[in-house]
Amino acid sequence: MRETRRTRRSRRAAAALTAAFLLMTGALTGCDSSSDPNAHGSPAKRRPTPTPVWDRSPDSIAAVGDSITRGFDACVVLSDCPEVSWATGTDTKVRSLAMRLIGEPAIAERSWNYARSGADVADLPEQMAQAAAKKPELVTVMVGANDACADSAERMTTVENFRRSFEGALKQLRRTAPKTQVYVSSVPDLKRLWSAGRGNPLGRQIWKLGICASMLGDADDVSTRAQTRRARVQDRVVAYNEVLKAVCGKDPRCRYDGGAVFDFRFSGEQLSRWDWFHPSRDGQERLAEIAYRNVTSAKPPA
Repeated sequence: MRETRRTRRSRRAAAALTAAFLLMTGALTGCDSSSDPNAHGSPAKRRPTPTPVWDRSPDSIAAVGDSITRGFDACVVLSDCPEVSWATGTDTKVRSLAMRLIGEPAIAERSWNYARSGADVADLPEQMAQAAAKKPELVTVMVGANDACADSAERMTTVENFRRSFEGALKQLRRTAPKTQVYVSSVPDLKRLWSAGRGNPLGRQIWKLGICASMLGDADDVSTRAQTRRARVQDRVVAYNEVLKAVCGKDPRCRYDGGAVFDFRFSGEQLSRWDWFHPSRDGQERLAEIAYRNVTSAKPPA
Protein backbone atom coordinates (compact mmCIF):
# COMPACT_ATOMS: atom_id res chain seq x y z
CA MET A 1 0.00 0.00 0.00
CA ARG A 2 2.83 2.40 0.88
CA GLU A 3 4.48 1.52 -2.43
CA THR A 4 1.31 2.27 -4.32
CA ARG A 5 0.97 5.72 -2.66
CA ARG A 6 4.62 6.47 -3.42
CA THR A 7 4.06 5.45 -7.00
CA ARG A 8 0.98 7.69 -7.29
CA ARG A 9 2.85 10.62 -5.79
CA SER A 10 5.67 10.06 -8.28
CA ARG A 11 3.21 9.92 -11.15
CA ARG A 12 1.47 13.13 -10.01
CA ALA A 13 4.82 14.91 -9.70
CA ALA A 14 5.88 13.78 -13.15
CA ALA A 15 2.57 14.89 -14.62
CA ALA A 16 2.90 18.29 -13.00
CA LEU A 17 6.41 18.75 -14.36
CA THR A 18 5.27 17.70 -17.82
CA ALA A 19 2.35 20.17 -17.74
CA ALA A 20 4.62 22.97 -16.63
CA PHE A 21 7.07 22.19 -19.42
CA LEU A 22 4.31 22.19 -22.01
CA LEU A 23 2.96 25.54 -20.76
CA MET A 24 6.39 27.13 -20.92
CA THR A 25 6.98 25.76 -24.41
CA GLY A 26 3.61 27.06 -25.58
CA ALA A 27 4.26 30.49 -24.13
CA LEU A 28 7.64 30.75 -25.83
CA THR A 29 6.20 29.54 -29.09
CA GLY A 30 3.43 32.14 -28.81
CA CYS A 31 5.96 34.92 -28.35
CA ASP A 32 7.92 33.82 -31.39
CA SER A 33 4.77 33.55 -33.48
CA SER A 34 3.63 37.06 -32.65
CA SER A 35 6.98 38.57 -33.55
CA ASP A 36 7.55 36.50 -36.68
CA PRO A 37 4.55 36.01 -38.95
CA ASN A 38 6.37 33.23 -40.78
CA ALA A 39 7.16 31.12 -37.69
CA HIS A 40 4.57 28.47 -38.61
CA GLY A 41 5.11 28.52 -42.36
CA SER A 42 7.67 29.15 -45.06
CA PRO A 43 10.84 31.21 -44.47
CA ALA A 44 10.42 34.97 -44.32
CA LYS A 45 10.18 36.66 -47.72
CA ARG A 46 11.24 40.27 -48.21
CA ARG A 47 8.95 42.40 -50.28
CA PRO A 48 10.83 44.07 -53.13
CA THR A 49 11.23 47.82 -52.77
CA PRO A 50 9.16 49.47 -55.53
CA THR A 51 11.19 51.41 -58.08
CA PRO A 52 10.07 55.07 -58.29
CA VAL A 53 8.38 55.86 -61.60
CA TRP A 54 10.20 59.19 -61.93
CA ASP A 55 14.01 59.03 -62.02
CA ARG A 56 15.37 62.31 -60.66
CA SER A 57 18.83 61.81 -62.17
CA PRO A 58 18.46 60.70 -65.81
CA ASP A 59 21.73 59.99 -67.55
CA SER A 60 20.85 60.87 -71.16
CA ILE A 61 18.66 63.63 -72.64
CA ALA A 62 17.07 64.45 -75.98
CA ALA A 63 15.36 67.77 -76.67
CA VAL A 64 12.48 68.53 -79.03
CA GLY A 65 10.63 71.74 -79.75
CA ASP A 66 11.16 75.10 -81.42
CA SER A 67 13.60 78.02 -81.70
CA ILE A 68 13.83 78.60 -77.95
CA THR A 69 15.44 75.18 -77.46
CA ARG A 70 17.76 75.93 -80.41
CA GLY A 71 19.01 79.12 -78.73
CA PHE A 72 17.83 81.26 -81.67
CA ASP A 73 19.05 84.89 -81.57
CA ALA A 74 20.91 84.30 -78.31
CA CYS A 75 24.43 84.60 -79.80
CA VAL A 76 24.17 85.92 -83.38
CA VAL A 77 21.33 87.74 -85.09
CA LEU A 78 18.85 85.51 -86.92
CA SER A 79 20.85 82.34 -86.18
CA ASP A 80 20.57 79.26 -84.00
CA CYS A 81 23.00 78.92 -81.12
CA PRO A 82 22.43 75.40 -79.73
CA GLU A 83 25.45 75.62 -77.45
CA VAL A 84 23.44 77.93 -75.17
CA SER A 85 20.24 75.84 -75.28
CA TRP A 86 18.62 75.52 -71.86
CA ALA A 87 18.09 71.80 -72.53
CA THR A 88 21.28 70.43 -74.08
CA GLY A 89 23.73 73.32 -74.43
CA THR A 90 27.42 73.17 -73.58
CA ASP A 91 27.90 76.81 -72.55
CA THR A 92 29.34 76.88 -69.02
CA LYS A 93 27.53 80.08 -68.13
CA VAL A 94 24.09 78.77 -69.07
CA ARG A 95 24.74 75.36 -67.49
CA SER A 96 22.00 73.58 -69.37
CA LEU A 97 19.80 70.87 -67.93
CA ALA A 98 22.00 68.25 -69.59
CA MET A 99 25.15 69.77 -68.14
CA ARG A 100 23.67 69.88 -64.65
CA LEU A 101 22.46 66.28 -64.81
CA ILE A 102 25.08 64.52 -66.93
CA GLY A 103 28.18 66.66 -66.58
CA GLU A 104 30.36 68.40 -69.13
CA PRO A 105 32.64 65.51 -70.23
CA ALA A 106 29.77 63.20 -71.24
CA ILE A 107 27.24 65.72 -72.52
CA ALA A 108 28.31 65.38 -76.16
CA GLU A 109 27.78 61.62 -76.08
CA ARG A 110 24.54 61.47 -74.10
CA SER A 111 22.47 64.47 -75.22
CA TRP A 112 20.77 65.29 -78.54
CA ASN A 113 18.88 68.37 -79.76
CA TYR A 114 16.18 67.71 -82.37
CA ALA A 115 14.32 71.00 -81.91
CA ARG A 116 13.95 73.22 -84.97
CA SER A 117 13.49 76.97 -85.29
CA GLY A 118 10.04 77.71 -86.67
CA ALA A 119 8.60 74.35 -85.58
CA ASP A 120 5.10 74.08 -84.18
CA VAL A 121 3.30 71.22 -82.46
CA ALA A 122 2.55 69.49 -85.78
CA ASP A 123 6.31 68.92 -86.18
CA LEU A 124 6.60 67.29 -82.79
CA PRO A 125 5.79 63.65 -83.72
CA GLU A 126 8.65 63.57 -86.25
CA GLN A 127 11.07 65.13 -83.78
CA MET A 128 9.94 62.69 -81.11
CA ALA A 129 10.60 59.75 -83.43
CA GLN A 130 14.17 60.97 -83.87
CA ALA A 131 14.57 61.35 -80.13
CA ALA A 132 13.07 57.93 -79.40
CA ALA A 133 15.59 56.24 -81.68
CA LYS A 134 18.33 57.26 -79.21
CA LYS A 135 16.45 55.64 -76.29
CA PRO A 136 17.21 58.57 -73.96
CA GLU A 137 16.28 58.43 -70.29
CA LEU A 138 14.64 61.89 -70.59
CA VAL A 139 13.08 63.93 -73.39
CA THR A 140 12.44 67.65 -72.91
CA VAL A 141 9.59 69.36 -74.74
CA MET A 142 9.05 73.08 -75.30
CA VAL A 143 6.57 73.85 -78.05
CA GLY A 144 3.52 76.02 -78.69
CA ALA A 145 4.83 79.56 -79.11
CA ASN A 146 4.81 79.29 -82.91
CA ASP A 147 1.30 77.85 -82.83
CA ALA A 148 0.13 81.08 -81.20
CA CYS A 149 2.56 83.32 -83.13
CA ALA A 150 0.71 83.19 -86.43
CA ASP A 151 0.36 85.94 -89.02
CA SER A 152 -2.98 86.73 -87.41
CA ALA A 153 -5.01 85.55 -84.45
CA GLU A 154 -7.36 83.76 -86.83
CA ARG A 155 -4.54 81.53 -88.09
CA MET A 156 -3.42 80.22 -84.72
CA THR A 157 -3.42 76.43 -84.26
CA THR A 158 -6.75 75.30 -82.86
CA VAL A 159 -6.77 73.78 -79.40
CA GLU A 160 -8.13 70.51 -80.81
CA ASN A 161 -5.32 70.20 -83.35
CA PHE A 162 -2.77 71.13 -80.72
CA ARG A 163 -4.02 68.32 -78.50
CA ARG A 164 -4.06 65.83 -81.35
CA SER A 165 -0.48 66.55 -82.34
CA PHE A 166 0.85 66.48 -78.79
CA GLU A 167 -0.91 63.19 -78.04
CA GLY A 168 0.50 61.80 -81.29
CA ALA A 169 4.01 62.85 -80.30
CA LEU A 170 3.80 61.01 -76.97
CA LYS A 171 2.41 57.91 -78.67
CA GLN A 172 5.28 58.07 -81.15
CA LEU A 173 7.76 58.10 -78.28
CA ARG A 174 6.09 55.24 -76.44
CA ARG A 175 6.22 52.95 -79.48
CA THR A 176 10.01 52.92 -79.35
CA ALA A 177 10.95 54.11 -75.87
CA PRO A 178 8.17 53.14 -73.41
CA LYS A 179 10.24 53.92 -70.31
CA THR A 180 11.68 57.26 -71.40
CA GLN A 181 10.67 60.14 -69.14
CA VAL A 182 9.25 63.35 -70.58
CA TYR A 183 9.64 66.83 -69.12
CA VAL A 184 7.20 69.34 -70.63
CA SER A 185 7.76 73.09 -70.34
CA SER A 186 4.78 75.41 -70.49
CA VAL A 187 4.42 77.89 -73.35
CA PRO A 188 5.88 81.29 -72.35
CA ASP A 189 3.58 84.20 -71.60
CA LEU A 190 3.68 86.00 -74.98
CA LYS A 191 1.75 88.98 -73.70
CA ARG A 192 4.33 89.54 -71.00
CA LEU A 193 7.07 89.39 -73.65
CA TRP A 194 5.20 92.09 -75.60
CA SER A 195 4.96 94.20 -72.45
CA ALA A 196 8.68 93.76 -71.62
CA GLY A 197 9.96 94.48 -75.14
CA ARG A 198 7.64 97.17 -76.48
CA GLY A 199 9.58 99.93 -74.77
CA ASN A 200 12.73 99.17 -76.77
CA PRO A 201 12.90 101.09 -80.08
CA LEU A 202 15.09 98.48 -81.77
CA GLY A 203 12.79 95.68 -80.64
CA ARG A 204 9.73 97.43 -82.04
CA GLN A 205 11.46 97.88 -85.42
CA ILE A 206 12.44 94.22 -85.61
CA TRP A 207 8.95 93.12 -84.62
CA LYS A 208 7.69 94.89 -87.73
CA LEU A 209 9.51 92.26 -89.79
CA GLY A 210 6.80 89.82 -88.77
CA ILE A 211 7.99 88.24 -85.51
CA CYS A 212 4.90 86.82 -83.75
CA ALA A 213 2.57 89.20 -85.58
CA SER A 214 -0.52 87.94 -83.76
CA MET A 215 0.86 89.32 -80.49
CA LEU A 216 3.65 91.77 -81.38
CA GLY A 217 2.19 93.35 -84.50
CA ASP A 218 1.47 97.09 -84.16
CA ALA A 219 3.23 97.02 -80.81
CA ASP A 220 2.36 100.63 -79.98
CA ASP A 221 -1.32 100.17 -80.73
CA VAL A 222 -3.24 100.02 -77.45
CA SER A 223 -6.69 100.45 -78.95
CA THR A 224 -9.55 98.22 -77.89
CA ARG A 225 -9.22 96.21 -81.07
CA ALA A 226 -5.50 95.58 -80.56
CA GLN A 227 -5.98 94.71 -76.91
CA THR A 228 -8.74 92.28 -77.84
CA ARG A 229 -6.44 90.61 -80.35
CA ARG A 230 -3.66 90.21 -77.79
CA ALA A 231 -6.10 88.86 -75.23
CA ARG A 232 -7.24 86.28 -77.74
CA VAL A 233 -3.66 85.14 -78.30
CA GLN A 234 -3.10 85.05 -74.55
CA ASP A 235 -6.18 82.89 -74.04
CA ARG A 236 -4.95 80.48 -76.70
CA VAL A 237 -1.57 80.13 -74.95
CA VAL A 238 -3.35 79.40 -71.68
CA ALA A 239 -5.44 76.76 -73.46
CA TYR A 240 -2.32 75.16 -74.95
CA ASN A 241 -0.80 74.91 -71.48
CA GLU A 242 -3.95 73.27 -70.18
CA VAL A 243 -3.62 70.68 -72.94
CA LEU A 244 0.04 70.05 -72.11
CA LYS A 245 -0.82 69.57 -68.46
CA ALA A 246 -3.80 67.29 -69.09
CA VAL A 247 -2.16 65.04 -71.68
CA CYS A 248 1.10 64.80 -69.75
CA GLY A 249 -0.85 64.01 -66.57
CA LYS A 250 -2.16 60.80 -68.13
CA ASP A 251 1.36 59.43 -68.59
CA PRO A 252 3.07 58.31 -65.33
CA ARG A 253 6.48 59.04 -66.87
CA CYS A 254 5.62 62.58 -67.94
CA ARG A 255 6.10 65.69 -65.79
CA TYR A 256 4.66 69.14 -66.64
CA ASP A 257 6.42 72.20 -65.21
CA GLY A 258 3.28 73.44 -63.47
CA GLY A 259 3.26 76.63 -65.56
CA ALA A 260 6.70 77.72 -64.32
CA VAL A 261 7.93 79.01 -67.70
CA PHE A 262 4.62 80.77 -68.37
CA ASP A 263 4.85 82.45 -64.96
CA PHE A 264 8.49 83.51 -65.34
CA ARG A 265 8.87 87.28 -65.75
CA PHE A 266 11.41 87.72 -68.54
CA SER A 267 13.11 91.09 -68.22
CA GLY A 268 15.35 92.95 -70.66
CA GLU A 269 18.41 90.98 -69.53
CA GLN A 270 16.71 87.70 -70.29
CA LEU A 271 15.63 88.69 -73.83
CA SER A 272 17.68 88.72 -77.03
CA ARG A 273 19.16 92.14 -77.79
CA TRP A 274 18.38 91.51 -81.47
CA ASP A 275 14.70 90.68 -81.34
CA TRP A 276 13.55 91.31 -77.76
CA PHE A 277 11.50 88.14 -77.96
CA HIS A 278 13.68 85.03 -77.79
CA PRO A 279 15.63 84.30 -74.58
CA SER A 280 19.17 85.63 -74.32
CA ARG A 281 21.99 83.64 -72.72
CA ASP A 282 20.73 84.87 -69.38
CA GLY A 283 17.19 83.85 -70.28
CA GLN A 284 18.39 80.40 -71.34
CA GLU A 285 20.13 80.06 -67.98
CA ARG A 286 16.88 80.88 -66.18
CA LEU A 287 15.05 78.23 -68.22
CA ALA A 288 17.74 75.68 -67.35
CA GLU A 289 17.34 76.48 -63.65
CA ILE A 290 13.58 75.99 -63.83
CA ALA A 291 13.93 72.68 -65.64
CA TYR A 292 16.59 71.32 -63.29
CA ARG A 293 14.54 72.24 -60.23
CA ASN A 294 11.46 70.49 -61.57
CA VAL A 295 13.20 67.39 -62.94
CA THR A 296 15.09 66.74 -59.69
CA SER A 297 12.21 67.55 -57.37
CA ALA A 298 10.87 64.67 -55.26
CA LYS A 299 7.34 65.66 -56.26
CA PRO A 300 6.02 67.08 -59.53
CA PRO A 301 5.08 70.80 -59.60
CA ALA A 302 1.61 71.53 -58.32
